[in-house]
Amino acid sequence: MSDARETVSWIGLHAVTLPLKTPISDAKVLTGRQNPMTEIAILFCEIETSGGHRGLGFSYAKRAGGPGQFAHAREIAPALIGEDPNDIAKAWDRLAWAGASAGRSGLAVQAIGAFDVALWDLKAKRAGLPLAKLLGAQRDAVRCYNTSGGFLHTPLDAVLANAARSRAAGIGGIKLKVGQPDRAQDIARVAAVREHLGAGVPLMVDANQQWDRPTAQRMGRILEQFDLVWIEEPLDCLDAAGHAALAASLDTPIATGEMLTSVTEHWEFIRQGGADYLMPDGPRVGGITPFLRIATLAEFAGLTIAPHFAMELHIHLAAAMQREPWVEHFEWLEPLFNERLEVRDGRMIVPTRPGLGVSMSEQAVAWTRETAEVGRRV
Repeated sequence: MSDARETVSWIGLHAVTLPLKTPISDAKVLTGRQNPMTEIAILFCEIETSGGHRGLGFSYAKRAGGPGQFAHAREIAPALIGEDPNDIAKAWDRLAWAGASAGRSGLAVQAIGAFDVALWDLKAKRAGLPLAKLLGAQRDAVRCYNTSGGFLHTPLDAVLANAARSRAAGIGGIKLKVGQPDRAQDIARVAAVREHLGAGVPLMVDANQQWDRPTAQRMGRILEQFDLVWIEEPLDCLDAAGHAALAASLDTPIATGEMLTSVTEHWEFIRQGGADYLMPDGPRVGGITPFLRIATLAEFAGLTIAPHFAMELHIHLAAAMQREPWVEHFEWLEPLFNERLEVRDGRMIVPTRPGLGVSMSEQAVAWTRETAEVGRRV
């Protein structure tokens, strides 16, 4: 048996830059608000205890923020040395107070997220359980949908081919990016994908915050005919009242939450009825500890959870949700890990390996731009 008194003795941080094969464009690029995305910054955190147990966690940043996350993590990491790794909520608070002047949302908590995930991974490994089982799994597979094949830089014929490929691979649903300046093009793309998939195949759309309230209302009414699972981020990510008005007036459910970076921000959407599907992102909200608080609030409000991105983490969290969730299939992070997730019959299979069930690949090491460590290895 492991010594319950063991403490955190060493922390290793890795700033990794993952290059994307193709520059990625969604509506934010077509409206001129952002440039195409060419890479993702990953913050890996390794934690080792005085008893020799280890955990791996990660957070990420798209387009900007990666160096800031790494710098903040390096500053606050000493606060965990000597702490009991079992006391994860206490550890989260220590890290938050160590960097309190940077705030309790955004980049500051995204840096904490890597530590928090590592501590949960460590705890599950010590218990000899997959993280989902440690949390109390409700299911061993979760319905899933693909997003990566439906971006706006992708020509329609390729989108249709990607959708067919995803379905053949066992992925259940397809998400299509919308929000172009020419709304007629959006409608034509959705119509073509719906016809290609056929009735009854789960189809979602994502406007990436690029509509104003009148446009979202009009587009929502037009899109009703396509029997969508949801319309995602039709409005600015902080417009809880606007999302609530859409949710109340449309038959198609509204989904949002991926850009929110705290429990408080999610609570505002829950309180105002601004989402039918809530989409918290574990790394963005500060890890598993705050994610579980958001999920509990959503459960009592009758909402369904559909976590954003990072399927390697979110498959475990989704498996522990009471209501049947969705997991987003994004293969972008796969080169960082030695293991692969399995999809079958429209569902993503929960890994049975202890912890998250992933380990850093040699490619992730090769893409590492900076490292830091505190404490002493066993």
